[in-house]
Amino acid sequence: MVSKDVQINFRTGSDARPIALIVQEASKYDSKIYLETDNKRVNVKSIMGMMSLVLKNGNKVSISADGPDEETAIENIAKKMSR
Repeated sequence: MVSKDVQINFRTGSDARPIALIVQEASKYDSKIYLETDNKRVNVKSIMGMMSLVLKNGNKVSISADGPDEETAIENIAKKMSR
C-alpha cells in the first residue's frame, strides 16, 4: 500500500468535469484506490463518492492505493488533481 498527500488545484474550479476525469483515470487501474479528507474516505473509482466530497482548489487530500499498479495509479491520479 502506498499513499500520497496532494493539494487540489483544478484549472476549471470545482465543477464536475475534473472529478469525472479523475474517476476515469482511477478506473484504468486494478488497485483499490481511496481518497481521504476531513474524516471521509471514498473509493476514487466511484463518481458519486467523489462528488460527495465537494473538492475545491486548495483542499488537501490523501490518496492511497493497494494493488499491483498502486504506484503508477497514485502518481497519475495526483497529477490530475494538481493541474
